[in-house]
Amino acid sequence: MTQALRFGRLIPAMVTPFTESGDLDLKRARELANRLIEGGADSLLINATTGEAPTIFYPQKIELFKAVVDEVAGRVPVIAYAGDNCTADSVDFAQQVEALGVDGLMLVVPYYNKPPQEGMYQHFKAIAEAVDLPVLLYNIPGRCAINMTAETTLRLAHDVPNIVGIKEASGIMEQVKAIIDGAPEDFVVYSGDDSATLEIMKMGGVGVVSTIGNVAPARMKEIVELAAAGKMEEAEAANERLLPLMEGLFATTNPILVKEALKLEGFPVGGVRLPLIDATPEQSVELERIMTQVGVL
Repeated sequence: MTQALRFGRLIPAMVTPFTESGDLDLKRARELANRLIEGGADSLLINATTGEAPTIFYPQKIELFKAVVDEVAGRVPVIAYAGDNCTADSVDFAQQVEALGVDGLMLVVPYYNKPPQEGMYQHFKAIAEAVDLPVLLYNIPGRCAINMTAETTLRLAHDVPNIVGIKEASGIMEQVKAIIDGAPEDFVVYSGDDSATLEIMKMGGVGVVSTIGNVAPARMKEIVELAAAGKMEEAEAANERLLPLMEGLFATTNPILVKEALKLEGFPVGGVRLPLIDATPEQSVELERIMTQVGVL
């Protein structure tokens, strides 16, 4: 695998398992990590959006990262979601996480405080320069209330050597294309939305940081590998078969239905933490119908 593809093409954004009482279930997290690797994951992203990062505070994040790093034991890279909306806290936490033996960091656009583009640039630069790990940026304006422009992403890509890629979930395809076209050769762009993966790969993206990768990793791996091999007709057909579930998992706030889907597959990982709520019976019935339709169940 080339240096640019150090994290591969399929990176499941792993859900965080909880016990019935809502505590971290580290044993199940280890089991899930193994399940995803066996399903074809090239890397694992731990405790990001799909991993319910906002309700898992720093000491628990550390526990979770330690458990997964220990279980994975170098079989695939482990990427820790370590960025927050306070730069000083993020620098401190990133340095703590680096010491755990993770292989990379993902840093999200600061949310709620809505920094200007220069503030974003300075934020990411400060965190990345405080560690030696490769860093992936994460742009998701639907959750952060602000978009990081292609110009800011490209400044970071060119100015900070260990910023090596971005998970782009803006849905602005002109912006994604501008990043791909203007980035250094060793800077990679991942789709942040399963259903947009093929479109982004056609423009030169390398793969996906995936939600559905928790539920159907082998199926999503097939799609990105076919696309990477230039077999677009086959990739389109495989994508079309899985698309109803890609979209169905987002019928309510992620990761409510991802956790419900794993339960339906016979691999329960517990519920979600408030203020999220578990799937309703009606949502579960519809999800089961879609999973059966696409051949996951």
